[in-house]
Amino acid sequence: MPTPQSAAIAAELRTAMGKLTRRVKHEDRIPLGQVAVLGALDRDGAMTTSDLAADQRVRPQSMARVVGLLMEQDLIIRRAHPTDGRKALVELTDAGRAALEAERGRRAGWLAQAIEAELTDEEQALLARSAALLDRLAAR
Repeated sequence: MPTPQSAAIAAELRTAMGKLTRRVKHEDRIPLGQVAVLGALDRDGAMTTSDLAADQRVRPQSMARVVGLLMEQDLIIRRAHPTDGRKALVELTDAGRAALEAERGRRAGWLAQAIEAELTDEEQALLARSAALLDRLAAR
């Protein structure tokens, strides 16, 4: 059972992270579900549609729709699985990688500008240290 202090910190942190996440999403030009798939393929390499669905915690039918939309935009391609002829892998194209980097750049650019405009040097140093703590929590 969490202590009242850790419960209060958790509630404040969840609220602040939610607000920040929603604000950063305003910079997106590609829908979030599609960006998530491009990001997964960039991090983990080629995957089957079923593996992508499991990774993103959506139904295979929903992922098939997202994969289709990304293929129509030439952001991903489908190729034969090297060891299982019944399966196909999807992977990023150069255009998909460029689109993903542009999305990441817009998000990071907005956030960097906000940090510079809103936070003092001392607050920026505190935020930098806090990022490592948040990363530790996310890995738990």
